[in-house]
Amino acid sequence: MTDTIRLGLIGDNIANSQSPRLHRLAGAQNGRRTTYDRLVPAEMKMEFDSLFAHVAAAGYLGVNVTYPYKERAAAKVVIDDPLVRAIGAVNTVVFDDGGPHGFNTDYSGFIAAYRRVRGDAAPGPVLMIGAGGVGKAVAFGLVALGLTEIRIVDRDMPKAEALAAALAAARPGLVTRTGTEAAALAAGVGGIINCTPVGMVGYDGTPLPRAALAGAAWVFDAVYTPVDTQFLQDAAAEGLQVISGYELFFGQGVDAWAIFTGLPLDEARMRSELVEGKDVS
Repeated sequence: MTDTIRLGLIGDNIANSQSPRLHRLAGAQNGRRTTYDRLVPAEMKMEFDSLFAHVAAAGYLGVNVTYPYKERAAAKVVIDDPLVRAIGAVNTVVFDDGGPHGFNTDYSGFIAAYRRVRGDAAPGPVLMIGAGGVGKAVAFGLVALGLTEIRIVDRDMPKAEALAAALAAARPGLVTRTGTEAAALAAGVGGIINCTPVGMVGYDGTPLPRAALAGAAWVFDAVYTPVDTQFLQDAAAEGLQVISGYELFFGQGVDAWAIFTGLPLDEARMRSELVEGKDVS
């Protein structure tokens, strides 16, 4: 490993991502200079495939991958973990001698975020909006948390149905429903999850009208820029327990750092430094 740890993030609309700062701070904790580049295919005038090949050959130790490329990345890497193969999406890639190797820290990050807020409470029936890369990871995280029923909404019905089938195979007896309209499937659920970019900076709005939140117990929003999305504001106003996308961001970042480097991390210090706005060059 060279003195400088070179990392990056491939994705669209990532100007406000806090991942570069998290990883630079993680490097500083270990006395290691760390660079973490924002790699937007359109800005670099490359298709995803070309950019991925470029990064693989350019001396990066690894990259994170975000919307909308996680499923495409999964097709380009060696995946050792059968669970991650079942998810079919990766957000962490390490370029090593036998690689590139793919991992999914959205899965572990979501489980940590859920338990931090809800402890051992069962999810109850869950409505999940969005069956893309992060949705797949979150859904398998829900299975690990004891999920018994899930309703999956996506504009692409075959995608929703494929995820439902994969989940049912992983958890026999799981009740699944699919549809294209979130409000139509919201009645009677315990948890409501947004795994679409709606609400992110540049994608204003909310994935579900406030009225449709009534009767649920908790919500989770995978979006974390901004942290306080309209969806979460509406949920809080309705008295629901809120799990912020920031918790997923933090958890997946901590786990990705461990995969990239194997170096230790003081998580409490990291949380404080991120809140304080600290950064290193």
